[in-house]
Amino acid sequence: MREIGWTPKCLRIFKRLIRKNPQLRLLIAKTLQKLAEDPFHPSLKTHKLMGDFSDVWSCSIDYNYRILFEFVDNSAGELSAILLLNIGTHDEVY
Repeated sequence: MREIGWTPKCLRIFKRLIRKNPQLRLLIAKTLQKLAEDPFHPSLKTHKLMGDFSDVWSCSIDYNYRILFEFVDNSAGELSAILLLNIGTHDEVY
């Protein structure tokens, strides 16, 4: 299981999103649990982005909402953690 870290920006966006849409809290929690266990679980639809976001990955919370994140390497060069960069609708995060 990988650790999940939050950038300050992503944490602010998450808190604002939950305040406006309390029903998303459980859905986001389940998504983060799956992401920590298996970042490439088919239900997450994880994919690498291109262009300005070439080091960034995206996964789906549901049809409308996405999480943008990066894999963080440890000193041995292994993928050990996930850093959450942004969360929101498709149009908000891209």
